[in-house]
Amino acid sequence: MATHLITGAGSGIGAAVAARLHARGDDLVLLARDAGRARQLVDRYPGSAALVGDLADPDRLSWAFSKQAIPERIDSLLHIAGIVDLGPVGDLRPKTWHQQLNVNLIAPAEVTRLLLPTLRASRADIVFVNSGAGLRAHADWSAYAASKHGLKALADSLRDEERPNGIRVTSVYPGRTASPMQAKVHSQEGKDYDPAAWIDPASVATTIVMAIDLPRDAEVNDLTVRPGR
Repeated sequence: MATHLITGAGSGIGAAVAARLHARGDDLVLLARDAGRARQLVDRYPGSAALVGDLADPDRLSWAFSKQAIPERIDSLLHIAGIVDLGPVGDLRPKTWHQQLNVNLIAPAEVTRLLLPTLRASRADIVFVNSGAGLRAHADWSAYAASKHGLKALADSLRDEERPNGIRVTSVYPGRTASPMQAKVHSQEGKDYDPAAWIDPASVATTIVMAIDLPRDAEVNDLTVRPGR
C-alpha cells in the first residue's frame, strides 16, 4: 500500500486525485492550510492523515513541519495546489506577484526540500501539476504564468539532481479544467462559465495516477493534457 502526500486535495484536480487513490485503498497525507481545513479533509477521506502548513507563507513551513509528525514513508508527493489572479502587468502590484509566486512556486520548492530525506529513502515520485500557462504566457496572465514557468524550471532541475537518488519527477500541464479556479478565471475574464466545456478533473487525475503507477524502468517527464472537444 502506497502513501501519497497531496496538496490541493480540497477541490478540482487535487480532490479528484485524492478520491481516486483513497478508493483503491492507498494511504493519504493531505496538506491543509490550518487545523480546521485539516479536519474537513480527514473527514472527507476516512483513514487519511493531515499535515498542516500554509502554502501562502512558505517561510513558516519549516517551523510548521517541525511541530508535526512527518510520515516515515512517502511514495509520492503530489503538488496540485495553486492560485490564480489575472491582470495586465501595468496593473499588478507586488502583493499579487508575491501571492502567486509563494503558493505556486516557492511553497512547492520548500515542501520538497523539507521532505527530501524521506522522499529519497522511499525512492518517491514527485508530480508538479503545472499549467498550459507554464509553457506559454498570454496577455493578463503574466504573474500566474511566471510562477508556472518557474515551476517547470524547478521540476527540470530537481529531476536531474535527484535521479541518482531514485526519485522520478513529472510535470503535468493541464489545459483549462473544470474547477473553482476555472470559475474564477472566467469571472476575471468577464466570460460565462460552462464546466462541461472544459476537461473533467478526473481525466487529469487519470494522467497523474498513470505517471506514479508507471513501472520503475521508465518515467514520464512532461505530460500535456488538452481539452478533447
